Amino acid sequence: MRDFVDGTAFNYEQGQRARKLFAAVVLAALDDAIADDKKFGNGPEQIARWARSRDGREVLSCAGIDPNERVVQGLMKFVACGVRTSVALSREESERRNQAEAA
Repeated sequence: MRDFVDGTAFNYEQGQRARKLFAAVVLAALDDAIADDKKFGNGPEQIARWARSRDGREVLSCAGIDPNERVVQGLMKFVACGVRTSVALSREESERRNQAEAA
């Protein structure tokens, strides 16, 4: 029984690592679309095309994100804001946003 529990815990940890890896791929795709938006002005369309593609849906699913149209619209909105993912996920940005909403 102990071997089964150890094996299950190991498999769960491996799955979580894989999910984080695919989430990093999604963040990289968002950064690429933001760069395209600043350079060519077509970032939201690029991320929508990727998210609706077979590979994009597969990556989103593996990252634990349901690849539906609502998600695609959210990705497009995020890219349109133009804030890089590293900045958007930082604590300082979160605090700045909360202060702006409170004012």
